[in-house]
Amino acid sequence: MTPFFPGPVLAIESSCDETSAAVVEGPHVRANVVASQTNLHAKWGGVVPEAAARAHVEAVLPVVHEALSVLSPGERPAAVAVTNRPGLIGALSVGVSAAKALACLWRVPIVPIHHIEGHILSVLAGHEEPPLPAPWLTLVVSGGHTELVLVEGPGRYRLLGETVDDAAGEAFDKGGRLLGLGYPGGRAVQEAAQGADPRRYRLPRAVTHGPYDFSFSGLKTAVLRLVEREGSAIQVRDAAAALQEAVVDALATKAMAALAESGARGLALVGGVAANLALRERLAADCDRVGAVFLAARLDLCTDNAAMIGLAGSIRLAAGERAGLDFDCEPNAPLPGLIG
Repeated sequence: MTPFFPGPVLAIESSCDETSAAVVEGPHVRANVVASQTNLHAKWGGVVPEAAARAHVEAVLPVVHEALSVLSPGERPAAVAVTNRPGLIGALSVGVSAAKALACLWRVPIVPIHHIEGHILSVLAGHEEPPLPAPWLTLVVSGGHTELVLVEGPGRYRLLGETVDDAAGEAFDKGGRLLGLGYPGGRAVQEAAQGADPRRYRLPRAVTHGPYDFSFSGLKTAVLRLVEREGSAIQVRDAAAALQEAVVDALATKAMAALAESGARGLALVGGVAANLALRERLAADCDRVGAVFLAARLDLCTDNAAMIGLAGSIRLAAGERAGLDFDCEPNAPLPGLIG
């Protein structure tokens, strides 16, 4: 059984463009409130850090208040967890400041959490026992992150591969903009690709030095060249399907190779791009073919959210971790608990 902290934990996440607060108790998510900034940043075609930070300031107290509304009268959180790394420094600072103030007000312990560890442990939601046999492989595809992590248990990770340049989510966003599909690109590309022909246009899969590393900068350039070459004659839906297939194929091929080599007994898919149905279907079929367990994060826990931060925080609190109120925000930080 995975040890969780007794009592409700309030969690806050504000690393990029979602302001979120959650209440988790053990593996159970009692509340998970997310205020998205998608419409705000759509006019710029990407996240503007200064605008994101201002929007977090406006949203953080309302989302916390809504999340806390699930508690009974007189009940309050027994601890606080908050994302402090990695992310946009201004955005992180808003959530961390709110979390520290509440922990001080309630006189309860606080623990800072790595954003990617939150994604990795999001698959534990609702499960008293780990839903995957250890060790399991996790494919993290979230915003600027694309990583393959071998999970030997909560807090014990081996990084097998990562992106050497751009991440899968960035390829979707840039490709979607080039094709005139809008922002965010992942959702727009998936919708445009439905029923289209991915074979009309051939897009590349990068070869990397590390066998489990990823590269998507060349794919972004290939989409740009395709748009320039085809001009007004381009079949946008087919181009979107080709882009989606190129990303899915690159992710699935590397993930399955790492699964076989690492001896992992299951594969988890987490992060914002984990909501892509084509990727879910491809990995589910590939795992079924080799007899491996496959589990994707719940759709509501794929994009940035505080529930996953609460789950990671509850586990770390149960292990005795506590932080003083002087911990900092870190825009870049390695995954904690790395082995080897």
